[in-house]
Amino acid sequence: MAAMTTPVCDFGWHGPDFDLPGVDGRRHSLASARGPNGLLVMFICNHCPYVKAVIDRIIRDARELEPHGIGSIAIMSNDPSDYPEDSWPNMERVARELAFPFPYVMDETQAVAKAYGAVCTPDFFGFNARLELQYRGRLDPSGRGPAAPDAARELFDAMLQVARTGEGPRVQTPSIGCSIKWKDS
Repeated sequence: MAAMTTPVCDFGWHGPDFDLPGVDGRRHSLASARGPNGLLVMFICNHCPYVKAVIDRIIRDARELEPHGIGSIAIMSNDPSDYPEDSWPNMERVARELAFPFPYVMDETQAVAKAYGAVCTPDFFGFNARLELQYRGRLDPSGRGPAAPDAARELFDAMLQVARTGEGPRVQTPSIGCSIKWKDS
């Protein structure tokens, strides 16, 4: 497990569209996932200890952002041949057991992760209503540890700001997580 950190936010960058299968049996794109005030695109997986440590908070934040017009989608781009816990059946199981309030989709070719420049799980991309990137930071300061009761909800607060103003905070702390597990070329 190599710990990686994300690059800084490239404000105004437009994320490429995608058409990926979801564990709900439907196909999902930027248009189908976005809310009227923005979209949170998350690169996650099932096996990563960083994701496992924060998944309940990711779910909470996605649920609480929805009434503010922020849609969410989670993309799994890891190569499951080396990481069976990230397989399609396990994606279905995790999404069902945790009652994901967002589509959980597979990027089997890894083309979407490459197009976005995703480097780790979790990796967060927060877009405004015009689908311009406004947040590329961490969920909160906890990393792999439990969150302190008074921990700042950096991602949530940033996306609330995006929903209200269309712009994200200018100061952002990069996310940290396990590297994306790329297929052998």
